Amino acid sequence: MKPSARLAHCGLAWHLPGSIRLALALALALCCAPGAAAPAARATTPSLHLFLVGTESGLDPASASDLVSLSLNENLFDPLLHYDYLARPIRLAGNTAALPQISADGLNYTFQLKRGVYFTPDPAFKGQPRELVAQDYVYAIKRLYDPAIKSPWLFMFEGKLAGDQALRGASKGQPFNIDTPLPGLQAIDRYTLRIRLQAPEPNLLYYLATGATAAVAREVVQAYGAEIGNHPVGTGPFMVGQWQRSHQIELLANPKYHSNGDSVQAAPGHSQAKQIARQLAGQPLPRVGRIEVKFLEEPQTILLSFLRGQFDYLEQLPPALSHLVMQGDQLKPHLRQLQLHRFVPLQTYYMWMNLDDPVLGGITPEKIALRRAISLSYDRAQDLRELERGLAIPARSMLPPDVIGFDKSYRGYQHHDPQLANALLDKFGYKRSADGFRTLPDGKPLSLTMHSITGSVGRLRDEVWRKSLNSIGLRVQFKSDKKSEIIKASRLGQVQMFETNWIADFPDAENFLQLLYGPNQGRANYARFNLPAYNQRYEQARLLPAGAEKQKLYREMHQLVDGYAPWVLRMHPVSLDLVQPWVDNYMRHPVALTNWRYLSVNPP
Repeated sequence: MKPSARLAHCGLAWHLPGSIRLALALALALCCAPGAAAPAARATTPSLHLFLVGTESGLDPASASDLVSLSLNENLFDPLLHYDYLARPIRLAGNTAALPQISADGLNYTFQLKRGVYFTPDPAFKGQPRELVAQDYVYAIKRLYDPAIKSPWLFMFEGKLAGDQALRGASKGQPFNIDTPLPGLQAIDRYTLRIRLQAPEPNLLYYLATGATAAVAREVVQAYGAEIGNHPVGTGPFMVGQWQRSHQIELLANPKYHSNGDSVQAAPGHSQAKQIARQLAGQPLPRVGRIEVKFLEEPQTILLSFLRGQFDYLEQLPPALSHLVMQGDQLKPHLRQLQLHRFVPLQTYYMWMNLDDPVLGGITPEKIALRRAISLSYDRAQDLRELERGLAIPARSMLPPDVIGFDKSYRGYQHHDPQLANALLDKFGYKRSADGFRTLPDGKPLSLTMHSITGSVGRLRDEVWRKSLNSIGLRVQFKSDKKSEIIKASRLGQVQMFETNWIADFPDAENFLQLLYGPNQGRANYARFNLPAYNQRYEQARLLPAGAEKQKLYREMHQLVDGYAPWVLRMHPVSLDLVQPWVDNYMRHPVALTNWRYLSVNPP
């Protein structure tokens, strides 16, 4: 019986209002289905059917920072290096280039590119095959310096590449020119790239495995100009087919992709990894000819669609719905045909406040008191218990567990204490008016505006914050929008408060700590935090090898964040992933966002 017939057989009243109909459909799908649903109306060519939560902002590696765009770019573009899919602990491997030769002083890196790697076809190439060359990486990395792009990834290279002062605007009054010679970034010949640093950089190879450093063709950028994010052309395992913006996108296998299943190595003693390695050995990548990705927001819609077989896996089961499919720590009996994977991503959820905002911003005592009171109003334990259903770890610092530099002994000062929050506001002149809400110290009305994502999840989060802030006499209103639009406004300093998350682009503490580094304002530093004491420690720490001195600086940076309160820390999620029984080779990676090129589909 097909899933649709199964629901009809249960007697569902389809004339009911949409919200009730969806809830009933979800419940009936769970109670009536004897096992995992079969996929409905599949094409004969093996295809993956997936979803991403949210919408894409644009598929330009230099500017994309939202999870949806980054996940897509990871499958369209190629950095020099990538992470071995199955290696645990994680390990970097060659991608379009072999691992580099590194000079004894740690300043010079020389990469030899593979020959015969080609960009996917595009009119910008005028009908000619376009081979990937070293100059494409020079061009891609230089684009990060372009102030018009406002790249959130410039922190990886700014002030680190030898002679990059000219690109950083040190030449008085000179506009940005991507053809400015850069001694630290040179194509020695067609297939040889040399990177020269001003000082040793422990994380350089991690940077060169991020999507932001993927190769782009200059002809394509010049052909499409400001619309380059709508015309992604790379050398990755897939290329774009049909694309309905903010609704769905089709990815087609790149028939000339340069890698195969022999590129993965199983982790010793890891039985699942060994099995996947055997299945991939000698096989071409990607393993499917097509991927259909839908952009969705509503958790109920996502879960119902997955249970009806419309999606091949569900990554990070929404905690609010976990009780519908889980019985203790196992799947309910009628769902045990599904594969269940537990995973703790390198991810931190937090709420940031704009320090340039006239109400919340600044580092005067009364402004710090307001932000700390907001932090003290938040009941983290109740939030994680009731909305996250225990599928989360309370955040004690910016860093999630297992990130290099994480200090499990650090506890910080952020906790729930509305009594102390009220005392702080009273002391610094935020008086209550007749309606019970507080005014600014000068007697003017005090009203906060928090942006939130559209949909039921956004509304639930709004109520958490409304309750928290109202409990200490703070009035708040909410402005809903798509996350991609909120991020654009955040970079311009036009958002006062927003709850978001960051997932590791590379497994070092620097990737999280740069989110509050002053020069990153207008990029990934949405809080626009610019504290000299923090900036100095960040700059010192990033040049040090792992050790006690570096950990001391990290602890002091965490203390500064607690003290000045640009963030309210929330949690690190624990992910439950559900995978259909017809999907092979599924294994989450701690850093890589997707595993699409490795997945096989065997429809029943």
